[in-house]
Amino acid sequence: MIEKAWLNSITEEIIDPGREICDPHHHLWKRNASRYLLEDFLGDIETGHNVLSTVHVECESMYNPDVAEEFAPVGETEFIQGLATMNSSRGVGNCGIAEGIVGFADLRLGRAVQTVLESHIETAPKRFKGIRHATGWHESSDIKNSHSNPEKGEMLTDSFLEGFGVLQELNLSFDAWCYHEQIPEIVQLASIYPETVIVLDHFGGPLGIGPYEGQRDRVYENWKEKVSELASLSNVFFKLGGLNMKVNGYNWHKKAYPPSSDQLVDLTGRYYEFCINRFGSKRCMFESNFPVDKASVSYQVLWNAYKKLTRQLTEEEKNDLFYQTAATVYKLN
Repeated sequence: MIEKAWLNSITEEIIDPGREICDPHHHLWKRNASRYLLEDFLGDIETGHNVLSTVHVECESMYNPDVAEEFAPVGETEFIQGLATMNSSRGVGNCGIAEGIVGFADLRLGRAVQTVLESHIETAPKRFKGIRHATGWHESSDIKNSHSNPEKGEMLTDSFLEGFGVLQELNLSFDAWCYHEQIPEIVQLASIYPETVIVLDHFGGPLGIGPYEGQRDRVYENWKEKVSELASLSNVFFKLGGLNMKVNGYNWHKKAYPPSSDQLVDLTGRYYEFCINRFGSKRCMFESNFPVDKASVSYQVLWNAYKKLTRQLTEEEKNDLFYQTAATVYKLN
């Protein structure tokens, strides 16, 4: 549960308020007692930054219980399509919410996943851009595996690879959510399917809990070595963000006050700087990962941190990172 008073105890003046932003990774959900819907998200993005468009990424919400199990996730796409249409029809604000939708389809179905993907496309023909099949897995009981219940080495199984091949046929992208020890699987996946766009979410999930607690420098060096293997694979793009989750181990949520943008830059800046320098601005995009990262930091402060990180970059590089790379990858233009 997010404590609003705690989160709002740190406020900052907006840096570079005219900077155009596409937020390519957020969630809208209503599940059990947890709710983060259109008005909640608008309340965050309208705190001063110039967010023009967003991409919703699947979060196992609003599945359709009245259809076959493999088609249930299409209910989430239908739900988000409805919210996005409602937002655009109201003409409120300047932001196109969920101009892109990244849904879920179980690639373990193999070729049979095609009918599910086609159903997503039919439901949101202009907005549906691809899928995320979360594969975060770790043997430690201290680390929660992804909501899609993956198995060890799942991305390289025959059924997963067969299903993955359908994405290229339908011109859909793949968002990869894994932990940093699994990045070599992404390397192999991208090599097998060089024509399919792969977006690595949240830096590839550098862990900071369980067996990695107190090992920040070791984890960073290990992550850096693994992620560097993706440099020559031009079909792989990088979402820079999602480092403020509990699994990352910074424990902001346990402190008396949430972090300032300076603190975020000081503690996590090396991940951003490495990716931008190693892969270039045209393969990288900033993300909010809201409301997951909202457990640690406000939208206002988070994007201020990104703006501080890029003060020395050219105008073209800034435009890529804040807007253009995301818009190009998800075909929002």
